Amino acid sequence: MSELQFPKEFFWGGATASNQCEGAWEQDNKGESCADHFTAGTKDAPRRFTKEFDPKAVYPSHYAIDHYNRYEEDIRLFAEMGFKMYRLSINWTRIFPHGDDAKLNQAGLDHYRKVLELCRYYDIEPLVTMSHYEFPYHLTQKWNGWEDRRTIDCFVQYTKTIMHEYKDLVKYWLTFNEINTPLMGAGVTMSLGMMPEAEKLVFGNAEQMSSKEATQIVNGLHHQFLASAQTVIEGRKINPDFEFGCMIASNIVYPYTCKPADVLAAWKQQQRTNFYCGDVMVRGEYASFTEAYHKDLQATLETLPEDADVLQAGTVDFYSFSYYMSGCATTDEEVLRKNKNVFSTAKNPYLEASEWGWQIDPEGLRYYLNETYSRYRVPLFIVENGLGARDEFVDGTVHDEYRIDYLRKHITAVGEAIADGAVVLGYTMWGCIDIVSASTGEMSKRYGFIYVDMDDEGEGTLNRYRKDSFYWYKNVIASNGAQL
Repeated sequence: MSELQFPKEFFWGGATASNQCEGAWEQDNKGESCADHFTAGTKDAPRRFTKEFDPKAVYPSHYAIDHYNRYEEDIRLFAEMGFKMYRLSINWTRIFPHGDDAKLNQAGLDHYRKVLELCRYYDIEPLVTMSHYEFPYHLTQKWNGWEDRRTIDCFVQYTKTIMHEYKDLVKYWLTFNEINTPLMGAGVTMSLGMMPEAEKLVFGNAEQMSSKEATQIVNGLHHQFLASAQTVIEGRKINPDFEFGCMIASNIVYPYTCKPADVLAAWKQQQRTNFYCGDVMVRGEYASFTEAYHKDLQATLETLPEDADVLQAGTVDFYSFSYYMSGCATTDEEVLRKNKNVFSTAKNPYLEASEWGWQIDPEGLRYYLNETYSRYRVPLFIVENGLGARDEFVDGTVHDEYRIDYLRKHITAVGEAIADGAVVLGYTMWGCIDIVSASTGEMSKRYGFIYVDMDDEGEGTLNRYRKDSFYWYKNVIASNGAQL
């Protein structure tokens, strides 16, 4: 492991999302987002989306870890670890509370300026996600979110505003977080802002989509592709030094057996969930398999003649992604019925899993880096990777050797992929401070280097404490990955 060589300018750091850490959901004129309508859940009782607030339910985004008011303390802790980069998201509804407002909310704009200036003070490069599962609830009610093409202009108004405002503070931007999740049975409301017909699961099964739902999704994604491309085009006018990335939820799929049908199923799933969105955003055009995919989904994509030129002109500079787990594809329905993991693929019998059923596969990260770099030949960036686990808080700290072991193995895989020839810009560990889990809405599913005294019901002091992994990661950064 000591022989691994990371680039001198490698971006070591951590990542959060506004809806999972900020809280203060009504402070300083913030508007309602779809995230504010997700209840808490558990690994056994999924989160719900409620159109109206249920007085008996818990809504974690309303309080989270109060990063909105405690960002100075948190960023000081990140600086103490030696972060080279902090990936954060700007909440659209803090800038334009309804999404289509004629006038912006200055308080929101001023807040993020202070956050970004503090990052610069500590020599931490900000990586800003423009839309990280935050969508104005008003536009969900008005137009069913990204199903409507008019949402593009609202989004570009928002992105132009923040790019102008922070043009001297931010160089690296991500347009949409995990843009492909609606194709994986998740993210239809979280990412696309579409109103569910009933209080259904945030994480569902893509195979159960109706033709209507599939059509809504592929058109919603098309509108996001156009919004991303237009943002890139406008951003390069504002500051030619801006660097833009896509952000994909990586979907590593192995064949469950060496049966040719399973191999083909794995190949097909990876193509459709990883490269459907990646090809449009990196190459500026839909993949060759798109027509066949839409036919299988019974989905109809509606485009305008000028869309192709916009997509081609607004391609991204780098490819970023999240990586947590892998799965297996099989045509054996009995295997799937008895052995399904959280994302509807078969469990791999050779891998261990976390308490929440996420299988641990560092070699899959090396595989994905090589596979993706070979396809696109643009720099890659791991902007989410981490282990959700229950931490035991004892005597003011957490002895989280299990987290250190997980991260050590995954960072080693990154170094090996770099040695293989992949170009990797950096690694921002997910949930660098304990935050609300997106998948379950729990605080007890913890990822961070920093323990936050908050429970699943929103009770606690919110005091911050350094875990053992805090000091370990500090050493990793100081040694540029030489000491793992």
